[in-house]
Amino acid sequence: MFSKILIANRGEIACRIIKTAKKMGIATVAVYSEADRDARHVGLADEAVCIGPAPSRESYLVADKIIAACKSTGAQAVHPGYGFLSENEGFARRVEEEGIVFIGPKHYSIAAMGDKIASKKLAGEARVSTIPGYNEAIATPDQAVQIAKDIGYPVMIKASAGGGGKGLRVAHNDKEAFDGFSSCRNEARSSFGDDRVFIEKYVEEPRHIEIQVLGDAHGNVVYLHERECSIQRRHQKVIEEAPSPFISEATRRAMGAQAVALAKAVRYQSAGTVEFVVGKDQSFYFLEMNTRLQVEHPVTESITGIDLVEQMIRVAAGEALPFRQEDIPRRGWAIECRINAEDPFRNFLPSTGRLVRYLPPPQTMEAAMPVPAGGGVRVDTGVYEGGEIPMYYDSMIAKLIVHGRDRAEAITRMREALNGFVIRGVSSNIPFQAALLAHPRFVAGDFNTGFIAEHYGHGFRAEDVPHENPDFLVALAAAAYRRYLERAAGISGQLAGHGVVIGHDFVVVVKGPLGEHTHVPVRMRVDGATTVTVSGRDYAIVSDWQFGGIRTNGSCDGRPFTAQVERHGLWLRVEHNGLRIDAQVMSARAAELLRVMPFKAPADTSKFLLSPMPGLLVDVTVKPGQLVQAGERLAVIEAMKMENILTAAQDGTVKELLAGKGESLAVDQPILSFA
Repeated sequence: MFSKILIANRGEIACRIIKTAKKMGIATVAVYSEADRDARHVGLADEAVCIGPAPSRESYLVADKIIAACKSTGAQAVHPGYGFLSENEGFARRVEEEGIVFIGPKHYSIAAMGDKIASKKLAGEARVSTIPGYNEAIATPDQAVQIAKDIGYPVMIKASAGGGGKGLRVAHNDKEAFDGFSSCRNEARSSFGDDRVFIEKYVEEPRHIEIQVLGDAHGNVVYLHERECSIQRRHQKVIEEAPSPFISEATRRAMGAQAVALAKAVRYQSAGTVEFVVGKDQSFYFLEMNTRLQVEHPVTESITGIDLVEQMIRVAAGEALPFRQEDIPRRGWAIECRINAEDPFRNFLPSTGRLVRYLPPPQTMEAAMPVPAGGGVRVDTGVYEGGEIPMYYDSMIAKLIVHGRDRAEAITRMREALNGFVIRGVSSNIPFQAALLAHPRFVAGDFNTGFIAEHYGHGFRAEDVPHENPDFLVALAAAAYRRYLERAAGISGQLAGHGVVIGHDFVVVVKGPLGEHTHVPVRMRVDGATTVTVSGRDYAIVSDWQFGGIRTNGSCDGRPFTAQVERHGLWLRVEHNGLRIDAQVMSARAAELLRVMPFKAPADTSKFLLSPMPGLLVDVTVKPGQLVQAGERLAVIEAMKMENILTAAQDGTVKELLAGKGESLAVDQPILSFA
């Protein structure tokens, strides 16, 4: 067994690998860019080496720097995590040639399966079902359009070396094929250093189900059941679960057998994932093989009790798998939500900056540790309170994983965990996750990869958040306000006859999305619990909320709840099950006076193109005086490894450029103005 390994990655996966290494008594070396100098994985590792500037192409993607760090620290092996160099066949070979062990598959397996064009050909030879498509690298946008027309729309345009939703577009017409090809090439070149692109038929209403495999150097290969990954937004997985609520036991065995056959065909050693697209009749087709650890591996660990990172390390050290196919259990149900730094109410634009508050829900499970009998909550993260979310890397803040006895219990546990996850300073997709978990079709297991596009095709709005009882948030705001009144009434030295007297009747003023107010009369009394009457219904609330705090646990009418209550000046912000309200609690007379206060309209910004996110302005495609038409490309912003194209909302004339190519932009910073 190794005594020291280097982790060629960052963020939560680097921290995750360190946990298993420590359990095994293996020393760890972290590498970091200048932007990650104070990152969590750097502090957790036994040693750390700086490998260059912030852009990944100058640090985490430079094989020479990784190998030099291994040699300077005496690391015997390198674990690549996922992303970056994890599926780079050249890197794996270089590492082996330098006498360092690559904790992952052999370079020839990566070459065969990591290249999506080659893997589809090999899968066909191994008698694995494959999707129709053009499996050669495509040279030009015009060629891409012609191929797409020959296959028949819709088609999927994919980077050969892609992964994690990068370098992937769906095209429904010639224009989308032309533009999608160019964007895929650019994203693939910057993220993976390989700009080859291919096209295949897009199977409509598909399920995305993947099989986890493990192989060793002794010819043993097993599959560890499946993961359901169909809840995706723009081909990025949002929620994953294991097992799938859709496939039958017979389909599970058939998919597992094909995955094992494919892995054996390329002499696969390590953890890998064979991805399938599954039709509603349970027919399935090979999609691709990820020759690395997956982001969603914790759900498999939760239902099997097998530490996948440990098995990768042991296989790399030459050990045989300690179990056979029939030994692998499947216990309970696990769900993972990816908590990303993005604003769901602004079309999921990236959100970077400092984590002013970061308070994950209480954890009862942990990576690299046995799964408790009753399941629980696990958080895998690479951040900490006060740390930065940089714009150079992906948007993940944390992975929230729960395990329950069945799917219903897992969903309930996840909703409560999301309620208790406090993130401030950057926006997060937690409200969107909460809405997905409450959607009747998700609860019923009736969904496919088009679920989010179908139900949230217009974007995500506050009114899209389903809540079984919005008045509960009003009652919670009133109960929190009463705590302030009780504190004020208890202050000593108040002038006789002029002390604070707490009444019973109040008005909760709820702020609307456009600044309008809704007035909700309430009545309060304290009889052990704080009982708030809203719209004729009583809410008996007991909570542990403290002044200056955010998360609160308590009960309403005897039923437990977790919510967030935070004071913003005179306003109280209350969040529960994805729904958020801003409310003021006041006397009836104060509410009456508030009604006649003038409303200040927001400034008119229609004459400006504003940056919708923090990011790097990589291109401005227009000049002052140029006439532009609605839909015409104006600028390109790169944030968190994704290209974002800004287009004109209406016809007009460019007046002035207010930002230049290569400039780092803040959110809402003007890029140009219109005449």
